[in-house]
Amino acid sequence: MKRLILIAAVFIMSMVAVAQRKLVVSADKLLNPVAPTMWGVFFEDINFGADGGLYAELVKNRSFEFPTALMGWRENRSSYDKGRILIINKATQETNTRFARVTIEKEDGNYALSNEGFRGMGFHKDKQYDFSLMARVLTPGAMQLKIQLLNNAGTVIGSAAINDVTTEWKKITASITATDTAQRGKLNIVFEGEGIIDIDIISLFPKDTWKGRPGGLRNDIVQKIADLKPGFLRFPGGCIVEGKDLTNRYQWKTTVGNTDDRTLIMNRWNVEFRHRAAPDYYQSFGLGFYEYFLLAEDIGAAPLPIINCGMACQFNSGEVVAMDELQPYINDALDLIEFANGAITTQWGKLRNDMGHPAPFNLQFLGVGNEQWEPQYIERYKVFEKAILAKYPNIKIVSGSGPFAEGEYFNYAWKELRHLQPSLVDEHYYKPPEWFLKNANRYDNYDRSGPKVFAGEYAAHIKGNPAAAEGMNSWEAALAEAAFMTGLERNADMVQMCSYAPLLAHADAWQWRPDLIWFDNLKTVATPNYYVQQLFSTNRGTHVIAITEEGKPLTGKEGLYSSAVTDAETGTLIIKVVNNAATAQMIDLNIMGLKIKKAAVVIQELSTKDLSSCNKLSELEQVKPDTKEALLAANKLLYTIPANAVAVLKIPVKKK
Repeated sequence: MKRLILIAAVFIMSMVAVAQRKLVVSADKLLNPVAPTMWGVFFEDINFGADGGLYAELVKNRSFEFPTALMGWRENRSSYDKGRILIINKATQETNTRFARVTIEKEDGNYALSNEGFRGMGFHKDKQYDFSLMARVLTPGAMQLKIQLLNNAGTVIGSAAINDVTTEWKKITASITATDTAQRGKLNIVFEGEGIIDIDIISLFPKDTWKGRPGGLRNDIVQKIADLKPGFLRFPGGCIVEGKDLTNRYQWKTTVGNTDDRTLIMNRWNVEFRHRAAPDYYQSFGLGFYEYFLLAEDIGAAPLPIINCGMACQFNSGEVVAMDELQPYINDALDLIEFANGAITTQWGKLRNDMGHPAPFNLQFLGVGNEQWEPQYIERYKVFEKAILAKYPNIKIVSGSGPFAEGEYFNYAWKELRHLQPSLVDEHYYKPPEWFLKNANRYDNYDRSGPKVFAGEYAAHIKGNPAAAEGMNSWEAALAEAAFMTGLERNADMVQMCSYAPLLAHADAWQWRPDLIWFDNLKTVATPNYYVQQLFSTNRGTHVIAITEEGKPLTGKEGLYSSAVTDAETGTLIIKVVNNAATAQMIDLNIMGLKIKKAAVVIQELSTKDLSSCNKLSELEQVKPDTKEALLAANKLLYTIPANAVAVLKIPVKKK
């Protein structure tokens, strides 16, 4: 419930003395429009963000396609002479080349296969789970399967029987209700009877997926993303796009069509960090480009796919394709635009239609490359730009300035790109909190005549190595990011897309931190950084207006940062204030250019005294927004912002 704050002189005088700051908001002077894409999200399959996370499949290595064919699987039997498994490879098939043949030699045997899932399987009591597999028997008889959900201790908490396997391959399904909750459960398949059975594409999904789509996305994770109300969704990466080498790069055409026929590859984060090695990290592409486009549409975000530009990761192999062999890569980019926007009579538009989406996805943005640098990138970018704009002149191309926020690579990229035609240049910054605080004015003096800026990946990295997985997402980091974001918003004419990175992390399987949303097999947690992003993204506004102190913008003087926008659609004045000081500060707010006799001001406040505070899966809401109300009278408001706090003040004004 909102708390009414009666701000009066007597009340103010009774408070502990705090510094008073006189701020002026020029509410009638619209400076620059705020792009609908200003605040968005960036998804990359890192930290088990797709398989084991957003993609709701619970079975790991469901088609035995991992290089180690039985990774994730375990045989359970009473004796070696009663059952065995053989992995058969059909080299004539281009995809899904393997299946398992199980032989049961004695009817009274006790042979089973269990799957461990992604650091276990999460089961919720009384929830339904949809099981399926492809199967056939080679020896007709009385063989049947018993499908079991097991809890952490190996106790059965749900089961179903399958006895209609025939001699022809067919998909067999069963629905199972869990009778208990399990954090690290397993799937168990018990083979009963005698004979030989072939099995493949063994799958288990919660019925409760996003929008109830079978084989879809994990509902609670998507809801967290949707609650940010992002203006865009960038996908699939990130370094995933590049690959360790070109063979391992992301190729969108292998991620569309029937999910059973998509080509699995090793996830590059499988081996990227020795201290966080994940030998079981692969990409099944059950979450592919079609699903990304669909997700963007679902949450009202503009899709921003990134395509490989003929370069692998320069931190790894540094491999590039020869310039005279670049055409297939360019064709992939052009075909992607056709897949997203083309008529259903075109080759790739027809595939989109066949997958269930006849209407175009209205793709407007396309990124060429991720974090490439030096002349080898620029010369390849030029070829892509020419080809894309020749066929699709309305596509807004996103280029990049490399992996660093300053320095030789950064300066070279900007020098070259100013002469080319990208709509936006992607800048990345993973820096200490101090950097973010000092760079709130970074874009105040950027050259407005060139491309616009996409702040595509940013996150404040605190010192140390907290024991809790979520510990890097401290309030210290989030507060610094908020201060920096006021500078992004103030320069909305120059900065038109922004996204924190990475988005997701499995608490038991992460490779990189901090991350915006943490999850385990049962639940999710919003970090303080998430709430900062949400305060900005859900209070985007339509136009920037000036908020000043002594005629100057607030960019950190005595710890205070601020930006302001007006929302012509809702008739609201929105003021964002960040106090990085260790003491509270009183703000004497003066609204100029409008006549407001009285108005109820809604204040969303995010603060905590402990800068190391973080939200954990075991402690979900240590840091969360609080909502208050205050009274603005005669265009003036006295508001005390706590120490180490972020506040959003929403003042109703007349719609234009």
